[in-house]
Amino acid sequence: MPLVRKLGAFVALSGAELAVLEGLRKRRRTFVAGRDLVQQGQSDQAAYILMSGWACSYKDLANGQRQIVDFQVPGDFLGLRSVLLHISDHTIEPVTQIEVTEILKSDLLEAFANTPRLALAIFWAVSRDEAMVVEHLVGIGRRNAAERLAHFLLELGARLTLIGQGSKEGFDCPLTQYLMADALGLSAVHVNRVLRHLREADLLTFHDGRVKFIDYDGLTDFADFDPSYLDQGGPLLV
Repeated sequence: MPLVRKLGAFVALSGAELAVLEGLRKRRRTFVAGRDLVQQGQSDQAAYILMSGWACSYKDLANGQRQIVDFQVPGDFLGLRSVLLHISDHTIEPVTQIEVTEILKSDLLEAFANTPRLALAIFWAVSRDEAMVVEHLVGIGRRNAAERLAHFLLELGARLTLIGQGSKEGFDCPLTQYLMADALGLSAVHVNRVLRHLREADLLTFHDGRVKFIDYDGLTDFADFDPSYLDQGGPLLV
C-alpha cells in the first residue's frame, strides 16, 4: 500500500496502526481522467487516499485560466484540507484513471483518537506537502526554466522512489508537456525546448512516458536539488 510506505518514512508503524490504515480502505472508488473528484468552492467534501494513478490539483482564475499547484501520486491524500476547513480552495482532477479510498471526517477523527502516532504521521505528510508547495514557489520565482524543470522531475523521482515506483535511474511519468508547462509557469513550447536542452547535455531524457536520468548527480548539481525538504531519511519515531 503506497500510503503505508510513505508514512513509514516517518513512523515505524505498529500492527495496530497498520490495521487502522487497512480499515480506512472500506470505500473504494474509481475515477476516469478528467473527472473532478473535488471542485473549488465545494463544501462537505470527503477526502481520499490515492491508491493508483496520478492526479493534479489546480486553482481556477477569474479569466478562465488555471494554475496547477501540484501533482499527486499513489500514497498522497486528496482533498484533506477541504474536510478540515469545510470548503475546498482548489480543484482535483485525475491525470490518468485512478483508484481512491474515500475517507469521511468521522473516519479521520476516529483514527486520530485511537492511534495518536498515526495522526502525527499524517500531520507529517501534510507538512511535507506544504514544504513542496513552498519549493515550487521558489522555483517559479527564482529558478530559470531549465533549473525549474530539472528540479521538478528530480522531486517527482524522489517522491516515487519513496513508494517503490521510481529510482535514480528514472520513473514512469504520464504527464504531458502541456501539464508540466501549466505547473511550472512555462509554455509547452518552452518545456519542449528545455527537455531537448537537458537531453543534449546528457542529463536526462523524457520519451514515451518514461523519465530516464542519464546523469543523476550532474542533474542534481545543475538544479541545486537538495531533497532534505522531502524528509525521506527514515523513520523518526519507532
